[in-house]
Amino acid sequence: AQEALENMVGLKYREKREILPGISIRFQDAGHILGSSSVEVWLNENGKQRKVVFSGDLGQYDTPIINDPAAIEEADHVIIESTYGNRRHRDRQKTIEEIGEIISEATHQKGNLLIPAFSIGRSQEILYYLGKYYDEWGLNRWQVFLDSPMAIRASKVYWDYPHLYDEEATKLREKIHEMPHLQNLKLTASPQESMGINRIKSGAIIISASGMMTGGRIIHHLKHNISRSGSHIMIVGYQANGTMGRALVEGKSTVRIHGDEYRVKANVHTVGGLSAHGDVDDLTRWLSSYRKSSPHVHVVHGEPESKSDLRDHIESELGYKASVPDMGDVLDI
Repeated sequence: AQEALENMVGLKYREKREILPGISIRFQDAGHILGSSSVEVWLNENGKQRKVVFSGDLGQYDTPIINDPAAIEEADHVIIESTYGNRRHRDRQKTIEEIGEIISEATHQKGNLLIPAFSIGRSQEILYYLGKYYDEWGLNRWQVFLDSPMAIRASKVYWDYPHLYDEEATKLREKIHEMPHLQNLKLTASPQESMGINRIKSGAIIISASGMMTGGRIIHHLKHNISRSGSHIMIVGYQANGTMGRALVEGKSTVRIHGDEYRVKANVHTVGGLSAHGDVDDLTRWLSSYRKSSPHVHVVHGEPESKSDLRDHIESELGYKASVPDMGDVLDI
């Protein structure tokens, strides 16, 4: 892996570069996480040029910190993801209001608030909201812990590249000169610091991985809080089948942690609307910029039903030719 990293070449957004004779590429902001990219590829052969665009993971529009997915106007072929190709996310403002209500409830019950979160993207988004609504949500009464070595490293990358922020985050950083604006934030990198959190019985907001509660430090925090009626668990991301997170979302009364069974007495909240993947409306909006060229769209990276539903939606709403390739299919451009 280290040898591979040594051979990587950085390329700025919107900078076109020939990488092989007759093949040029350009990265555009995909709005998924900081640095995520869609890739434009130009292919020249026998005096003819064709253009293929790979969407990569596309984010939601109006996501904090991250710029919206960049509009691309022309392509012959577009290969697009379909993670949420047949679903719509909850309204973001309603999601923010719900987070505030959960914090208020946890404040009155004098317990801890656990937020299992993906280390890259989701953790930084949660910190952003906690900073933005610090006064409104009364967070001065809490201790806030980011308890994930990977999330800490990723957060420092986010904080070090403000030129990649969207307009709202840029203005906020210029105003407060830091990101996020959390006076009571503690970054607990060492195992000893993490274990020390478990001695706190009240007033701790603990953001930790893994987001689906399949491992990581969040498991230890669950052991100390899941059977306490005053504690709260706020689930802010997708929970796959078979994970502890899915069991909590489904309202299971007991869960198994490190071989022992624990009764779920903590208050469990499932908060929608924070996905880093765009929904069907976001994907349609991104594709609409190609109307001049009316590309052939190839739908990939999703559940079978999501892919087929998005294909049908693209054809009916945008009038583009769309298809769902099978494994091993060859695209002749």
